[in-house]
Amino acid sequence: MREKIVAGNWKMNTSLPEGIQLAKNILVNVSSIPKNVHLIVAPPFTHLHPVAQLLSNSTNISLAAQNCAEQESGAYTGEVSAAMLASVPCQYVILGHSERRMYYHETDEMLVNKIHRVLANGMKPIFCIGESLEEREQNLHFQVVSSQLRNVLFQLDPADFEKVIVAYEPVWAIGTGKTASVEQAQEMHAFIRAFLAGTFGTRAASTPILYGGSCKPSNARDLFSQPDIDGGLIGGASLTADDFLAIARSFA
Repeated sequence: MREKIVAGNWKMNTSLPEGIQLAKNILVNVSSIPKNVHLIVAPPFTHLHPVAQLLSNSTNISLAAQNCAEQESGAYTGEVSAAMLASVPCQYVILGHSERRMYYHETDEMLVNKIHRVLANGMKPIFCIGESLEEREQNLHFQVVSSQLRNVLFQLDPADFEKVIVAYEPVWAIGTGKTASVEQAQEMHAFIRAFLAGTFGTRAASTPILYGGSCKPSNARDLFSQPDIDGGLIGGASLTADDFLAIARSFA
């Protein structure tokens, strides 16, 4: 049985007091979600330590960072290393988000370095993949996604691959209010699992694959009912505790 996961990516939102309050609002109502659903919250860097302290006694909420440096340490002003994140402590790191690829020109080569840093420091990567609207309209979506998987995850040995969570985020559905249809999402998730199985065999059957394109309380139940969708990487809806928890309660 694959793990059911709902991860909240807060992106560059909330002041520190607002972020602490959001974490408290999630914590106080976390008993309302099924015991087999694992929550992950990914606040901005400035919030990680105080949120980690709030979550220290929680058994089903983990902490993620939204990114990390590809270097181990040194003269890289403004960067945050995987070792720093592990010391917070974070348990997960989001890598390869489309906004990082688009605005900060992250390449597959950089992501290979980052994923190794995260794994070497005892954390688990949430590795994001997905196609743009133009690529979807040109019927290149399977080609794009398979390339992203091949260039990064296929550089891992099987033992490290088992620690990875994959998040499929159709770029055209992020923050736009558009959502891939349930059929489109399931089709891509099934393709991803089959493609991974070609290299990692039966391990791919246990890999959680999250959907990350404008998932919200109104569509989460239909998405999560699909056989290859194991949860969501939630953006805007994770900034409201009620919406985030409603999504987590959407598993059939």
